[in-house]
Amino acid sequence: MASESAGLTLANVLYEKKGSIAYVTVNRPKVLNALNTPTWSDLRKAFEDARGDAAVRGVILTGAGDKAFIAGADISELAQVSAVEAEQSSRFGQEVLDVIENLGKPVIAAVNGFALGGGCETAMACTIRIAVEAAKFGQPEVALGLVPGGGGTQRLPRLVGKGRALQLILSGEMITAQEAYRIGLVNEIVPAAELIQRAEAILTKIASNAPIAIKFALEAANKGMETSQSEGLLLEASYFGLCAATEDKKEGTTAFLEKRTPQFRGR
Repeated sequence: MASESAGLTLANVLYEKKGSIAYVTVNRPKVLNALNTPTWSDLRKAFEDARGDAAVRGVILTGAGDKAFIAGADISELAQVSAVEAEQSSRFGQEVLDVIENLGKPVIAAVNGFALGGGCETAMACTIRIAVEAAKFGQPEVALGLVPGGGGTQRLPRLVGKGRALQLILSGEMITAQEAYRIGLVNEIVPAAELIQRAEAILTKIASNAPIAIKFALEAANKGMETSQSEGLLLEASYFGLCAATEDKKEGTTAFLEKRTPQFRGR
């Protein structure tokens, strides 16, 4: 049944805003929040809305229930697709995750259970990943005769290194939250009862800083990963210059010298 969330009609995603934080929850707990085409579409609508709302300073993405963040693709849908449809589906999912990764605002994946296949790929597109102690991660596509199609072959090596990434992708094995933390896939492990609270605390801390600086820092890191270090340094210098021309830079430096809390306005 479709629901009205923050003015959007979404069938498989819960979407609400509280203060400066938008909450996006994949809401298919009976199938462990598996991703099908309507769910991908709902995610895109929610994140595009969050991107366009200046009052939203960050997003928390999680899954409904206590078993899964996103357990992967909807296999019943996947089993029926042709080669052409599979490629189109892969590109659509990649486009949605590109919106999340390049939102211009921090997105925290609050991983409350299984994050497998497309679920692991969705978490990797987020800025920061925090997980409960019982969370599990993996890219099991090879066991279905497939390769990761939502960016897993690209983001995982960038996050954990090529060797570790290929071991996960080629074996299809599932790893614990503790192992995910050890290899750098997860930023923090927290008790289940504190998951959302911790995500909120991280976003609140980030939101205390200058919005334009946050946006440009995200862009510099994301774009810099796609180029050489020397080109990335040029990009960083240009963003540094752009920030220096903002009112927020003047306010930030003045507040520091006056030993007071800055009041950033995002301009």
